[in-house]
Amino acid sequence: MKQLLQSMKTGQTVIEEVPIPSIKPGYALVQTAASLISAGTERMLVEFGQKNLLQKVRSRPDLAKQVIDKARREGVITALDAAFNRLDQPMSLGYSSAGTIIEVGSGLTGFQPGDRVACAGGGFAVHAEYALVPQNLLAHVPDNVDFDSAAFSTLGAIAMHGFRLAQPQVGERVAVIGLGLLGLLACGIVRAAGCIVAGVDVSLARVQLAESLGYSAVQRDDAEAFFAEKSTSMGWDIVLICADTPSSDPVELAGKIARDRGRVIAIGAFGLNMPRKPYYDKELNFMVSRSYGPGRYDPSYEEGGQDYPAGYIRWTEGRNLQAVLDLMGSGLLDVHPLITHRVPIDDAVRAYDLITGKLNEPFLGVLLTYPQTKPELSALRTITLPSPLPFDKNLPGLGVLGAGAYANSTFLPAMKKVGGITPVGIASSTGLNARYAGGKFGFQYSTSEEDKLFNDDNIDILTILTRHKQHSRQVVRALQSGKHVFCEKPLAIDTSGVEAVFNQLQQPGQPLLMVGYNRRFARLAIAMQRFLDKTHEPRMMHYTANAGALPLNHWTHDPIVGGGRIIGEGCHFIDFMTWLAGSLPVSVFTTALPDGKTYREDNVSITITYANGSVGVLHYLANGDKAHPKERCEVFSGGRVAILDDFRRVDMIHNGRKESQRSLLRQDKGHRAAWQAFLAGVKKGTPPIPYDQIRMVSLAAIAAVESLHTGEKQTIK
Repeated sequence: MKQLLQSMKTGQTVIEEVPIPSIKPGYALVQTAASLISAGTERMLVEFGQKNLLQKVRSRPDLAKQVIDKARREGVITALDAAFNRLDQPMSLGYSSAGTIIEVGSGLTGFQPGDRVACAGGGFAVHAEYALVPQNLLAHVPDNVDFDSAAFSTLGAIAMHGFRLAQPQVGERVAVIGLGLLGLLACGIVRAAGCIVAGVDVSLARVQLAESLGYSAVQRDDAEAFFAEKSTSMGWDIVLICADTPSSDPVELAGKIARDRGRVIAIGAFGLNMPRKPYYDKELNFMVSRSYGPGRYDPSYEEGGQDYPAGYIRWTEGRNLQAVLDLMGSGLLDVHPLITHRVPIDDAVRAYDLITGKLNEPFLGVLLTYPQTKPELSALRTITLPSPLPFDKNLPGLGVLGAGAYANSTFLPAMKKVGGITPVGIASSTGLNARYAGGKFGFQYSTSEEDKLFNDDNIDILTILTRHKQHSRQVVRALQSGKHVFCEKPLAIDTSGVEAVFNQLQQPGQPLLMVGYNRRFARLAIAMQRFLDKTHEPRMMHYTANAGALPLNHWTHDPIVGGGRIIGEGCHFIDFMTWLAGSLPVSVFTTALPDGKTYREDNVSITITYANGSVGVLHYLANGDKAHPKERCEVFSGGRVAILDDFRRVDMIHNGRKESQRSLLRQDKGHRAAWQAFLAGVKKGTPPIPYDQIRMVSLAAIAAVESLHTGEKQTIK
């Protein structure tokens, strides 16, 4: 399928051929008929992408500071690699579209193939021929509403949510500052609600368009006198600011024209240097509207399909979306006069030249339109990539499941530098990430269907880089398909998943399995281990992971999707101490700080005892500061002390003498060495990490969570 993408690195807006997404539970696959370009939001993204590197730094000093801080902690090269990788990844454009459902996933309710729907949400309602959209971001399009109109519904929901925040009453006066697309939609919604509306804009053409639609409107220079006269000097009950400008003039004007104790709602994007006197004197209520309603930015609502009870939250983003469509169906809201351009998807780059001013042509509502053919879907879920690396049958063929941030920033660059394989196929659920990564790293094809990789006889090795809940199932499936498996941690998020994998490994003739516990392969870690191996006493180990806080709605926190941070990332450090101990863990006990409203079981102290008497203590912390290095491991044993600082320095102390090794420009956590060890293990038929260690480390991480919940020491079996 064709999809419109934006490069943050080069600034290019391009049409790419991308695999169509695969259906998944709670989602619908929609064939797009029309999508609306949001001139404000999307122009901002495009213009940022077109800036040179220095201009990007100047416009986002907060991000530049993050890169500098990362360079101090992890090395200049590591920080630059991460920054350029982030810029290099393509961005999906679009968040408001309409089309026809052609496939539904299990658990989706209220929708079926053939339904005409409006779609919302960045990353979902994208400018593409097909879109995978979750339940709560779909709304039924009335029979008498065309797709062109329905494509406006998300932007309309943004205006409607802002209007609802003002708690309007019938007959109240509502002023709208900014008569672009958002402002004119707001005017229509205000009028439909039985309120008096008037608008203001700096553009005479926008004022004249508003007047042609039946609204009172005025240019900015005459606004104060106009609004005073229209309200008989009482002022306006509600002011909706829909302007898109860096100037603070809109918020200043709102303070002047609002009545005493009036309500000012910020819907657009504008300067917020708010004058104190009018807002203080009138005791104005100022509120910033957050997108298109409750549920926005809540993954459990948007992605998980968990709706809010109408008795408690009447107007969610999904219900606002439907309300806008119903206004269109009733004839109370007509968006046809707002449409200035209809551009076929094949010519979409021209539409962006239009909204960024390159064509010097007036515009308002710019729609992208799509062909409505009926192709075979399975044929569109895999695409052959241009310029793949030469296929070498003498090298093992590689397939990759998952093409997210870790794959692109860490694994695939390491794979490319090590070589020794033939990249064959790469898969991601949406298809876009696989298309980007596959083209960049020389794969033969990209796909949105994991079965394609399991069934491909040219693939000898399968790397699993998907979200944690998928790992154990995909590992078992890959082993059953006769493929060696490199699985990024964790192996599983529950005991049943661990046992399913090892039950499969006990079958005769099984391929090789490795989990991506890379830290034990790092150069400084190996030096540390060799130093400690000169004593045979048990080891006392103390590992501090200054992991930093994650938003509470991050998928890693979800016990079903990510397994939580102890299982999802803490297993790395448990494995490292297990390797240092040279023994298997036998028990684990976990204590934690209270979560409060900021954390979720990610400020913990985990004590692990080992069969040889060694003890490891892991402090996994989210309450620190990112300016401090992330990892530090101290080991005491037999008159020796070894201290590993963030995989950039190791100090080894014995008999009053200290030996140090450093990695100056780049942090080395062993990713490349781990992959090399795996490839060597495949050739020799020997797993680089013993299976009993993989199993017991996985069970120890799971037991650590159980200990936290029960308050009791857990025995690991």
